[in-house]
Amino acid sequence: MSHDDNITARTKRTQQTVFREAQARGLTLKVIAIDSGLGYTTVQSYARGEAAMSLPALVKLIGVIPADLISMLFPDGWQLVPVPEDINHDEFCDLITDYRHMKDDAHRPESPAGRDLSPCELEKLDRKVAQIRGA
Repeated sequence: MSHDDNITARTKRTQQTVFREAQARGLTLKVIAIDSGLGYTTVQSYARGEAAMSLPALVKLIGVIPADLISMLFPDGWQLVPVPEDINHDEFCDLITDYRHMKDDAHRPESPAGRDLSPCELEKLDRKVAQIRGA
């Protein structure tokens, strides 16, 4: 089996997971096909892992299948993140500034883990990152 075959097999398995999770969230394959403009039998073949999705098909699914599920098709460490249309740059700047202050405070010698990040500090920083991503 060549390297490309491994990639194709992994892609097909991941596609099955993506479509299964989309269906668990109430998206039927028929709705996915209609909303994306892809043929129903094509969507079925992707969902069953019979065919590897093409890049144009993937692009058609963006906005139909939630971004966190589409991101499962990307390599580790990569994800699809929609860019908000109306960014409040003042609010965004405040969130970034808050994050920076929280991160600096977490590295002080008197913080719970000293200069390292403690689990409680990581949790707070993660929540702030989630806020930033949503801004």
